[in-house]
Amino acid sequence: MKIGVVGGGPGGMMAAIWAARSGNHEIHLFEKNEKLGKKLFITGKGRCNLCNDCEDSYFFEQVVNNSSFLYSSYYTFPPYQTMEFFESLGLHLKVERGNRVFPKSDHSSDVIKALQKELEKQGVQIHLKEEVKSLEKKKNFVLGTNRNQYELDKVILATGGITYSSTGSTGDGYVWAKHFGHKLIETRAGLVGIKTNQEKKENLMGLTLKNVELYGKTKRKTYRFFGDLLLTHYGISGPIALSMSSYINREKNPEIWVDLKPALTKEQLDQRMQREIQKQSNRSLQKIMETLLPKSLVGNFLSQWNLDHEKKANQITKEERSQIIEGLKKYPLPYKGLFQQDTGIITSGGVSVKEIDPSTMESKKVEGLYFVGEMMDVDALTGGFNLQIAFSTGHLAGVSVGSEERK
Repeated sequence: MKIGVVGGGPGGMMAAIWAARSGNHEIHLFEKNEKLGKKLFITGKGRCNLCNDCEDSYFFEQVVNNSSFLYSSYYTFPPYQTMEFFESLGLHLKVERGNRVFPKSDHSSDVIKALQKELEKQGVQIHLKEEVKSLEKKKNFVLGTNRNQYELDKVILATGGITYSSTGSTGDGYVWAKHFGHKLIETRAGLVGIKTNQEKKENLMGLTLKNVELYGKTKRKTYRFFGDLLLTHYGISGPIALSMSSYINREKNPEIWVDLKPALTKEQLDQRMQREIQKQSNRSLQKIMETLLPKSLVGNFLSQWNLDHEKKANQITKEERSQIIEGLKKYPLPYKGLFQQDTGIITSGGVSVKEIDPSTMESKKVEGLYFVGEMMDVDALTGGFNLQIAFSTGHLAGVSVGSEERK
């Protein structure tokens, strides 16, 4: 059989390798960039968080959309097999905090080299700087590029999503999926910063709030994430903001706030404030608040509720104290949208999984057409989970397409 794989990212390379391993086939891998794995090169800040050495149940908890669709692909190629696969290619791995798996060298380029070497070993024909321009299905597939035209028995689409377009993720595969009659779930950025509308936020640029709890309330559910929050000129970023974005990016007007003191109850906060007031009765409210919050946040915080910064501590009323405590437990971050689409780590949305066979990754609409990774409406949180999805679905698509005889 002649098999075409479109897209030389992690899912595409994995699919091509396993298609080649599964039979005596002619495999063509098309990549419009000058090299393979351009987006993979920058993942994990250039270190490449390959997967997560976690329990199965924890993996599925980290999948934001359509986790049950991934059961077949995941259990066919779980994290321990991903690790064994790369070790078998001569890539030494290590497990770090949070069970995150990295190459021992800390170089993503070593991951790409290992995959490319295996592609070459398996006889995969790699077409670099060859952009697929058209894809039609007649008796067989007819795939046209900027250089040539190819007749193929089966095609795997692994073109990625719409984020980090400079790496080649420009949504090409969605156009072909739609051409073949597939329903597309609207694409938007996942794991991206959130625009907010709090007052004088330019004064807060670069401030990191440690060990806070971020809340996002939608019509269906209230989500919360504990950790570090980075305040920026546009809004919020950092680990918990990125995670939150993937859960609220399909909502119109979520309510967002942060608990600045999640370790303390309102009663405990009130007691602490009263102690500070008794100790420093002649100091200003501004100075009292600096014992509870980073100095650069205090001005914004007090302005939010029109409280007098210079008011003496011993003049603070019970109502004002109550207002401050409410604010500490629920500091509002009015939602304005998401940061620019291109800054998202992952794409949320894509080809509807209802139209894909989860046991093979084959289209239910077009025989011989397969989908991998980010092209589909599946996405997860950070920690190696999205790459695991790419590897698991790529493996299953490759094995499925390679082991089936031509019909």
